[in-house]
Amino acid sequence: QVQLVESGGGLVQAGGSLRLSCAASGNNFSIYAMGWYRQAPGKQRELVASITRSDNANYSDSVKGRFTIARDNSKNTVSLQMTSLKPEDTAAYYCAADLLTARDYGRYWGQGTQVTVSS
Repeated sequence: QVQLVESGGGLVQAGGSLRLSCAASGNNFSIYAMGWYRQAPGKQRELVASITRSDNANYSDSVKGRFTIARDNSKNTVSLQMTSLKPEDTAAYYCAADLLTARDYGRYWGQGTQVTVSS
């Protein structure tokens, strides 16, 4: 069974930085696109950034220029470097990966990590 495990959330002041990491573990799988989503209280989950196997990255307009997504295919990891954080970035952040396993192809999700930005 494949699992995605996130780390790196926490509390930071506005203007500060945080780095989120996500590692996929398990047996017999291939990772295609990976990404980060976030969900603030009372709001829908939204895409923050995504990256393809060939490192083509895409960002939401709200984080463009402040966040950087990167992946290491040899380690099955994806990271999100967040700088110039704003209170409106406060949310639960979820790692997502499109995986091909022996059983199926689909989107897998991590358990989420909280990011809180104080003003």
